[in-house]
Amino acid sequence: MAMKIRLARGGSKKRPFYRIVAADSRMPRDGRFIEKLGTYNPLLAKDSEERVKMDMDRVKHWMDQGAQPTDRVSRMLEAAGVIAKKDRNNPKKAVPGKKAQERVEEKAAKAADAAEAAAAPAEE
Repeated sequence: MAMKIRLARGGSKKRPFYRIVAADSRMPRDGRFIEKLGTYNPLLAKDSEERVKMDMDRVKHWMDQGAQPTDRVSRMLEAAGVIAKKDRNNPKKAVPGKKAQERVEEKAAKAADAAEAAAAPAEE
């Protein structure tokens, strides 16, 4: 059985609240789980003690049993110092899209033309 440590959403519309659970990976996101390991409330301030609460002993137990944390939960565990920090690199994320790059090139070309036009009368 493939185990995951993941978030299960609760709360009403536009008011998210998550349980951190150990669940079989084949079960639905908000469906059956084996054990509740903690809570995560994204509406609270990032420095709040109540934002992420986890039972670290049980988390370590499930990880020893082979449970894999999801990306979001692994980031929380990294912040808590339970697992080593992974290097994440997405160099394409910061690159503007094609249309934005074309607009920048057009602006640069117009600026170069304007600079040439301003410099030409000064030479004569």
